Amino acid sequence: MSTFTPLNIAVLTVSDSRTLATDSSGKFLETALLEAGHELAKRAIERDDVYRLRAKVSEWIADPEINVVLTTGGTGITGRDSTPEALQPLFDKTIEGFGELFRQLSFNEIGPSTLQSRCLAGVANATLVFCLPGSSGACRTGWEQILRPQLDATTRPCNFADLIPRLREQQ
Repeated sequence: MSTFTPLNIAVLTVSDSRTLATDSSGKFLETALLEAGHELAKRAIERDDVYRLRAKVSEWIADPEINVVLTTGGTGITGRDSTPEALQPLFDKTIEGFGELFRQLSFNEIGPSTLQSRCLAGVANATLVFCLPGSSGACRTGWEQILRPQLDATTRPCNFADLIPRLREQQ
């Protein structure tokens, strides 16, 4: 059985209006990951702009010390929501089940409004990237019901944490 291993997790809030003082979703994720025993590698806020988001996440996935990137915001369907368009091209592999499971769990909380979430996940340069909606409630759902257990090496029968050392394997 594996033992818990702290991961280095970066948190990016996608917003045109939030600051570190008003960023409740980013603050929730920071607090939650620290309480779970992980390390906060970086935290930033970027405007909802495809190229700024892609540049920031590219910087973080190029850092071999960062294991996981969590983003919050920009996953809706308005003209300014661009997180999926910004980050999906960076993915070497997409984790389709993340968005599917998130929307299934979210349906129990907000009903069919969950259709408006385009949250997604993938592996980019051997770094796990998870894109959550911007509301703190959605971040809580994603963290508590999916990410916290999957980023814990003691979760059975399997988890993402155990796979991190294998993400650089070649065929």
